[in-house]
Amino acid sequence: MHWQDRLSTVGRAALDLIYPPRCPGCGRMGVLFCDACQARIEPIHSSACLRCGRPVSGGSLCFNCRQPPSPLDCVMSTGVFDGPLRDAIHDLKYENVRDLAHPLGARMVAYWPETWQVGGADAPDLILPVPLHGSRTRERGYNQSTLLARILGPAVELSVNEKVLVRARATRPQVGLDAAARKENVNGAFTCHGDVAGRHIVLVDDVCTTGATLEACAAALKAAGAATVCGYTLSRARWEPGGDMKDT
Repeated sequence: MHWQDRLSTVGRAALDLIYPPRCPGCGRMGVLFCDACQARIEPIHSSACLRCGRPVSGGSLCFNCRQPPSPLDCVMSTGVFDGPLRDAIHDLKYENVRDLAHPLGARMVAYWPETWQVGGADAPDLILPVPLHGSRTRERGYNQSTLLARILGPAVELSVNEKVLVRARATRPQVGLDAAARKENVNGAFTCHGDVAGRHIVLVDDVCTTGATLEACAAALKAAGAATVCGYTLSRARWEPGGDMKDT
């Protein structure tokens, strides 16, 4: 554990004595994220496109993701962005409930895919959290994706690098933007500041909606020589019957 995290954990433990934690799903006092709410998290449907999450009847990619090719090889997620999981992610990101990274990170460990092979790709050998821009990090005080990656990496015995991928350009929030606007918003926003040639990388983030942010990260990493780039997110948005994704 980083010394900053250890110090922060001690401070929060002291505060818990005065202000007990409350489950974001049901409001139960004295528990960070209760088992009953975690059991209500909706799993990802098994027959979904590996990149965008759209339901598919056969194969691993939907037609839209096969044409044209994407720099992102696949996206895996632990559950649908709804209900208790959505509430927990909101509190982790916006309410400074950093301790939620522990049960949420543990969920990512539990749902870590048995195989990451995509088109014959090798198993991953590096985890990178999706970075925030420096101004956003200073405003929030932390990057929720980094907190999740720090729990996931040691548990699956993969190194985590928090400096290789950099968000070089501040972007407006993706919430409320359609798929095309999301893609344009993050186009060219990320740069690679390390040697990733030949590496098989997993990008860690909290939510995947259209995959635009993950694709922009993957494009920067592939340009630097990465062999494969997959996304692994705590949740992904639900596809509605009309084909649109429920906004995050």
